Amino acid sequence: MKLYCAALLALSSLPAEVIDIGSRRELFVDDFLIGQLNGRAEQRLHHPQPQGIAIVHDAPWEGSGSGYHSVFQDGGTYRMYYKSWQLTVTDGKVNTSEHPLFTCYAESDDGIHWRKPELGLHAFNGSKANNIVIPKGLMGKVDPDGGHPAVFKDDNPHARPEAKYKAIVRSNATKGLLALQSPDGLRWSPMTDTPVITDGAFDSQNLAFWDGNAGLYRAYWRYFTEGTTDEKNWKPSGLRAIRTATSKDFIHWEAPQALRYLDSAGEALYTNQVKPYHRAPHLLLGFPTRYLERGWSESMRALPEREHREWRSKASDRYGMALTEGLLMTSRDGVTFKRWSEAFLLPGIERPGTWNYGHQYIAWHLVETKSSLEGAPDELSLYATESFWTGKSSELRRYTMRLDGFVSIHAPMSGGEVVTKPLTFTGQALTMNFATSAAGGVKVEIQDANGKPMPGFTLGDCEEHFGDALERTVVWKGGADVSSLAGKAVRLRFTLKGADLYAIRFLE
Repeated sequence: MKLYCAALLALSSLPAEVIDIGSRRELFVDDFLIGQLNGRAEQRLHHPQPQGIAIVHDAPWEGSGSGYHSVFQDGGTYRMYYKSWQLTVTDGKVNTSEHPLFTCYAESDDGIHWRKPELGLHAFNGSKANNIVIPKGLMGKVDPDGGHPAVFKDDNPHARPEAKYKAIVRSNATKGLLALQSPDGLRWSPMTDTPVITDGAFDSQNLAFWDGNAGLYRAYWRYFTEGTTDEKNWKPSGLRAIRTATSKDFIHWEAPQALRYLDSAGEALYTNQVKPYHRAPHLLLGFPTRYLERGWSESMRALPEREHREWRSKASDRYGMALTEGLLMTSRDGVTFKRWSEAFLLPGIERPGTWNYGHQYIAWHLVETKSSLEGAPDELSLYATESFWTGKSSELRRYTMRLDGFVSIHAPMSGGEVVTKPLTFTGQALTMNFATSAAGGVKVEIQDANGKPMPGFTLGDCEEHFGDALERTVVWKGGADVSSLAGKAVRLRFTLKGADLYAIRFLE
């Protein structure tokens, strides 16, 4: 019996599974690295800050239904693709047939100021003086509806020149998603004669991309969890949800399955906006749209543009009482996601064009832009819709946040700490993306896998670090060199007061 108890004691003291992070950047957007949170330390979700309107969709071929934006940086040019559509709402009527859906193109030199070039590719009302790149209509045997686009530059090293840019669009004639290709991002052709994905609802921005970390393509699209997959006949028993599949060639898709969530399930989601985070491409970040029907109440009637809201509701009650906002979710395998119940992009202060169905649909995806503060580092820009279904145009507002600044380990001045799970690394110095108050600070201790402080790297050896930096090197009394510990199983202990820790990375 004594031997049995001794064996159990020995097993209980063994370190947990060791995580090899190499020299990659790790964010605290999930629980992957977190072993313990002590004191007042907590994971804190941060929120983008509103900036100016990036673009107004007010051309005759655009309108109040414009949206489903794809945004990415391509060398020195920022590219934007979006659905252009007009939805005219009058008392009890929603007219969707003023003009067909198109996919349009805009570009920018800085991600802040956008222009719509006259491309001369497709006619609208007898003129090609527009920025339409994918019209509704036949491309050979293929008939795209022109809307619901998701466009990306293919970083697959084996991508053919004629398929340097790829897109997923909804089929007009046959239910499903079509695969398109382009050598320049402007002139498009079908990759197949039939839809490549057919099982789903597709009444949203459905997307696909190259995941270089996994070496395959991933697709994410809308479907219903039960009952009908027809949006027009949707009933409350069916929940708007997301499916995914993978492919080696962008044509043949395998292993379709519903996304799984570690928490906060059971919500209706429209878009998904999943893509690798460019600064840590092993992490997939998604910005789905949460859809809620709050019902009619005095609070609903007090929201902006009450008359217009009531007009919508006469056409379909949910058009008037539904609300939308942006969420954050993250995954490391593309299927299981950590999803934050707290809103990431809230509707914000009440003003015309907000707090309605279609508000805060986040564009796919993030880009880096210059800060408006002189001398400050680059920041992240994301974009979200406003004034959806009102008037003759819709708008896209830009929002900003710090690089890696989605979630932090936060502690107030009363203090707290986070201890990581056992990990191994490569590199010579530990850096951290952090911010403190003038009175706050962060100290770091490196422990062995069992939690014993390593000589020379204890809290007592570490000076307190304070400031606000994207990559501050951690220094102990003996200096910053941690190469003697590279390849060994260690834990990192961060003590914080009045501080936020966003990300860490070991550098050569």
